[in-house]
Amino acid sequence: MVGGALSYRLGQLPAPRAPRTPLQYRGAVENVIALQGMVLLVVTLALVAIKIFALVTALGFSPQHYEAAGKLTKPAWVAILGLAVAANVILLGSPIGLVNLAFTIATFVYLADVRPALQGLHQR
Repeated sequence: MVGGALSYRLGQLPAPRAPRTPLQYRGAVENVIALQGMVLLVVTLALVAIKIFALVTALGFSPQHYEAAGKLTKPAWVAILGLAVAANVILLGSPIGLVNLAFTIATFVYLADVRPALQGLHQR
């Protein structure tokens, strides 16, 4: 040792490290799993909030607004969005499951297409 550091001669490689054992990876894997769980929880809670918002706004318009906008009827949208909220709450651990994905798409269709059309009629 020279000056507290190993000195290597030209052409010499450092000594190889021993391979890691499964116990040495355990902490890192647990951190990744915990991070994944937190991300899924945040996504699930955000989707529940968005779906509840869509349901509440759907309840705020009269059935005549839906007919005038040329969209599905109010009972149909309320049923779709109510089932979306129920499915997201019941299937809480799986925001990317097939059922939740279908209802999430339906919710975003309502928010992006139906709600603006209803608001345009409501303002007139």
